[in-house]
Amino acid sequence: MTPIHVGLVADPASPTDIARQMADLRPPGDEHRHAWDIEIVSEPFTTGCEDIETALTRLGEHARRHEWDVVVGLTELPLRDDNDGRYLLVETDPLRRSAVLSLPALGGVRVRARTRHAVRSLVGGLADRTSEDEHRVRLPRLSGRWRLLLGMVLANRPWLLVPGLKSALVAALATGAVATINSTVWLLAGSLSWWRLVIATVVSIAVVVAWLVIDAGLWDRPDDDSAAARERSRLYNTSTLLTLIVGGLICYLALYLVNLAWALFVLDPAVMGGYLHASLGYRDLFVLTWFVASAATVGGGLGSSLESDEAIRAAAYSKREEERRNRLARDRT
Repeated sequence: MTPIHVGLVADPASPTDIARQMADLRPPGDEHRHAWDIEIVSEPFTTGCEDIETALTRLGEHARRHEWDVVVGLTELPLRDDNDGRYLLVETDPLRRSAVLSLPALGGVRVRARTRHAVRSLVGGLADRTSEDEHRVRLPRLSGRWRLLLGMVLANRPWLLVPGLKSALVAALATGAVATINSTVWLLAGSLSWWRLVIATVVSIAVVVAWLVIDAGLWDRPDDDSAAARERSRLYNTSTLLTLIVGGLICYLALYLVNLAWALFVLDPAVMGGYLHASLGYRDLFVLTWFVASAATVGGGLGSSLESDEAIRAAAYSKREEERRNRLARDRT
């Protein structure tokens, strides 16, 4: 039997990696179906979360150029139905035998397996022409938005901010190492209640996040005054802030553990207690390290402007969308 030619067009980076793992995709169940001949193309075919029709048109152009029977686009951008304001998992156009799948709408958990299942279903339906009507898989209005945000944050991979802020972390560790053996810092840490230490933690991470947003220019502004543009900016900015907060918490925890190991190695609470004329024990080292981690986080975060912005800007969907548009414009000139 003549195989069905299937094209997978994926945004660069993670969507392309996922698409390349589906080169061996086969029709579900039925042995009598046509085999699938899958070709993968990496291209930033999406230019905005609200412009679904443009994405489908570009996919149709790819299908004609490559003589594909079916084409599916994989994007890490959110898809939104401007008519009712709900976000989408899938948009299909059976007449052009094309579909767009939004990867963050899968929720960020088991994305590769869920994508494989979704693409198999989409290709099977489009190849068999089971429907000639456009089909939109909408997410629930409230829970769907949180699911989409979770997918966007995990797609940003906030843990990669840790190696991306090397000089900031070195500065923070140096600040913590010096502060740990400072008697004034001991006195300050001992005088703070637990709720003041919690506030210090929250404020230190908030200061660093605000500094990164300002220094790297991560805040997205609407392209125009339309409701769709404002909603897109809110979504991008929320995902960026959540990504930076998670990355900041990971860095904070790393600083705490390293400073704690340093304090346990070099300090004897009894000796410091005799110097300060106070009764100190190893419990006080944990409190000291907590306070030092907050101070070091602020000091290190303010030094992050010395870093390359690449790792930080990767945490912002708006910046990746800007790069996508620039790349697409270069490819078409």
